[in-house]
Parts: sequence; C-alpha cells; structure tokens
Amino acid sequence: MRSSAPAYSSNEGVIDVAEKTLGSKVLSSLEASFEVSFSVDRESLVETMTLLRDAPGLEYQQLMEIAGVDYPERPDRFDVVYCLLSLTRNHRIRIHVQTDEVKPVPSVTGIWPVAGWLEREVYDMYGVLFEGNPDLRRILTDYGFVGHPQRKDFPLTGYVELRYSEETKRVAYEPVKLAQDFRTFDFMSPWEGAEYILPGDEKAKLPEEKGAPTPLKADEIAKADAAKAAAAPPPATPKATESTAQTGAGKPSPDAAPKPPKKPAEPKAERVAKPRVKKADVAAAPEAGAAPKQRKVAAKPRVKPDAPTAEVPAKPTRARKKPEPKNG
Repeated sequence: MRSSAPAYSSNEGVIDVAEKTLGSKVLSSLEASFEVSFSVDRESLVETMTLLRDAPGLEYQQLMEIAGVDYPERPDRFDVVYCLLSLTRNHRIRIHVQTDEVKPVPSVTGIWPVAGWLEREVYDMYGVLFEGNPDLRRILTDYGFVGHPQRKDFPLTGYVELRYSEETKRVAYEPVKLAQDFRTFDFMSPWEGAEYILPGDEKAKLPEEKGAPTPLKADEIAKADAAKAAAAPPPATPKATESTAQTGAGKPSPDAAPKPPKKPAEPKAERVAKPRVKKADVAAAPEAGAAPKQRKVAAKPRVKPDAPTAEVPAKPTRARKKPEPKNG
C-alpha cells in the first residue's frame, strides 16, 4: 500500500549505512510507515548530527523541524525529535533523543543556525533545556507565563487568566476562577434522552407543559395535550352538492328582511348636435362677429441683378473678338 505522502527514495540500505557510520552512538533503529528513525545517545548528539550531514551515503544537509513528546511514566519523560532531509538523495529520517527536566540536550545551533528558534519552541512548550543555545528563552507564551503547556500534567485551564482592566487600562493577570466545576458528559443523543435522572428531575410532575424538557425517552413521554386529543370529536364531514338548486342558493331565507324598492332610473339628457357652419357662409356673413377679411398685397416681381430697369440702364455688352487664324 502506497502512502499519500510525497514520493521519496527507498529506505533500502539506509539503516545499515547509518549503523556502520555511527557505530555505538545508535541505540536503536526502526522502520515503520515508510519512515526510518534512530534513537541516539544524548551526550554525543552533536557528533552524530555532523556525521549524518557530512558522511558519504547519508548526506542529510537540512534540519527541517525539532519536535517534543512527553511520556510522564518514563524516567526520561521527554523525547526530542530531529527531522532531517537529504536534498541530494531525496530522503528523510528522524533522530530521537531522551531526556528529562534537568538533563540538558546539546544544542545543534553550531551545525544548523535555524535550530535556535526550534529549540526555543521545545523549551517553551516542554521545559527541555538545551546546552549551548545562545538565546534560550520563551518564544510562544507570554512574559511571566507559569508552566509548560504541552506537558501531559499541565492543567487544561492553566494557572492564570487574563482580562482587560478598565481601572488600570491594561491587560490584568489573575488566578483562574471557574464559575462551576467541570461536568461529566455522556455521548448519548440529546434527542433520545439520557436513561438516568439528573438531579432535580425527580421534582418534575408529568405530564409536563407542551415543549418542556424531560429525562424520559420519546416513546415514554405523556404529552400535555394527549387527553384533549383523545376527547376531541371527529371532524364533521364536509357538505358537498352538485348544483345550486340543492343548496337553495339565491333564494331568500325565512328570517330575511324585505329588500327596499329600487329607485327609478333618471332619464338621460338628450345630446343636442351642434350645426356645422360652412366656410362659404362664414365668408359671406355681414355680421360683426364674422371673421375679418384679409388684405391682399400685390407681390413685387423678382428682378435679376443684371436685368435693366428704369433707374438702372442696361450695361453695354462687349463684342468678343474672334481669334485670327495663324499663318502656317
């Protein structure tokens, strides 16, 4: 079965080459889930990492990550795990080192400077000490934080809680104050209901009001409107007819009052047609109200600008000379 992780070169021969190169520094080796891991001696960690980086056939040039694991039942409860990558061989391995709260682990910042921040993370989360780290201080938690959060014995609530104080206008740290103790929860469906009775439910009276919570199961609940639903009469059969003659639609009922007589309709006024007046009658009418006659003005004849008139005599015309024939 192939892994979903990116493809790397085969693990064949990696354990043999590493054990031959490192010798007694290797305490144990394991190949599982397509990965190879070695547990090495803590005191000789720097020499081991140097050989893994420079030895032919190994050549793990890059430190990818440093992680921590807590096993509280062991004397050396912490595992410091180094993840190495070989760029030339396209292969990865893991190196494990065991320690506790007091024994320091040699720092590998002289081999890989990036290990400075990675070792600070392990120190902050687990409290593992690294000998030779030039700046070993917390990197993830706040200043004055108490404890190491990734330890298995660290309380889930922590030791302090913070809030913004309106009086001092800053974030204030205070001891944790829980409003109530942690409850024990079950994994039963809330719709089916728990089979046990919660404290206080014995005071409840059944049947409850409609919609009230109850510790009973769905088939054991006596609904509040169950008695009303049982005593309610069946619904009446709806009346159905085929025509209005069967229902008496349109007929007055015996108790109906007489209808008032209808008022007679008022006659409509006749529309008088206006006489049409012809244009000829309007022009011939001598009354004052007739339309005034329009005065006709004789139009002036249009004269061309070159045409002679009585005031402007005609211009003499010049005779055009005929071209004389050229003597050949």
